[in-house]
Amino acid sequence: MTGIDRYLTPDSRPSLIDRHLPNTSQVQRLLRREGRAHVFKDLETLKWVTQAIIAGGERTGMEDEDDDYERYGLYFSEPIGYIIRADGSQTPLYYGEIKIVKTTGEYHAIPRTSPRRTS
Repeated sequence: MTGIDRYLTPDSRPSLIDRHLPNTSQVQRLLRREGRAHVFKDLETLKWVTQAIIAGGERTGMEDEDDDYERYGLYFSEPIGYIIRADGSQTPLYYGEIKIVKTTGEYHAIPRTSPRRTS
């Protein structure tokens, strides 16, 4: 089955959006602390990717009772964002993921290189 067929509500914390948008203070903090950040091209791309995953994303990973999230993802033919590094280099990202809190249905989107791996 593709798409997400359950109650969803966007996570209301602005920090979860800001950490994935270029030129925000959250991204600058990630660059200083971790040396890189995964960002969408812009807010419109984030919204578009989110809707595409809700409509046609695939469940990823194994069912993990210890994990508080369900994850759905989708590959895109064009870059949806970049890994930006403190040295200014960039790597294009073609995969988007939605993390959903199992108990509340709150979600946020993340640009990634590939689906999360679980063991």
